[in-house]
Amino acid sequence: MKTYIKILVFALCTTTLFVQCKDDDDNVIVNATCDDGIQNGDEEGLDCGGTACEPCAVEPTCEDGIQNGDEEGVDCGGSFCAPCEEDPDPIDFSGTYVQEDVMGRPGINTVFGGTDEVKNNFNVSVVSDRASFQPGFQAQLEAYHDVYGAALGVEIDYEENILGLDAATFTTVLAQFDALQVAADGPTTYFDGTNALTGRNLQDDVIDISLTLMFGGTTGTRFDGNNGTPQLTSDGVDAGDRMFPSAFPYMPTPN
Repeated sequence: MKTYIKILVFALCTTTLFVQCKDDDDNVIVNATCDDGIQNGDEEGLDCGGTACEPCAVEPTCEDGIQNGDEEGVDCGGSFCAPCEEDPDPIDFSGTYVQEDVMGRPGINTVFGGTDEVKNNFNVSVVSDRASFQPGFQAQLEAYHDVYGAALGVEIDYEENILGLDAATFTTVLAQFDALQVAADGPTTYFDGTNALTGRNLQDDVIDISLTLMFGGTTGTRFDGNNGTPQLTSDGVDAGDRMFPSAFPYMPTPN
């Protein structure tokens, strides 16, 4: 009798064991996926990260160097970070402000403005609304050639410049696009012999470049002091031996 009871208990335990193992096998996920609601495979979080899933969202912290979450400043304020320090001398932005000066490209307004009234009007105008300045700029450009022609005793007229722009087109560009442009997929230069007005390096001689565009003609050397011509493509001041550092504010040490 005792032997029979032992066999029955063993059989029940064995049956329970196999049933439990079957249930466990039914719950096994053979292939981890990015939407199964659990962290498995090589996931770095719940259904995120690893080699197959999207990167896990980075939780904002109070030392990540950016303003995120409900922070009121960079790594300060909000529900978790220390309060932001108050500016002891905050800037007062109340009142009415007007644009007083604008200079995207050096020399344009000062050289082509002609009169103080034109220069002041140019300074307070909107960059995209300066078509009215073009005729005056063209007249000023042609007047410079007349002055040099009279001094030399010859007739000198503006001709297409090294960019292939005639007087009307060139002064339209000067008047309506006096903004420092930046080429996202090109070299940064005011003019390097090929690329023009795609940005500006500190080493760029903007005055010589401007004079070359005005008086250089299609070759860039029309009035370069050679072949009996006056030197009008340079102000005679070179860059010197200044070395510009690569860190802000990028200025050389004063002499």
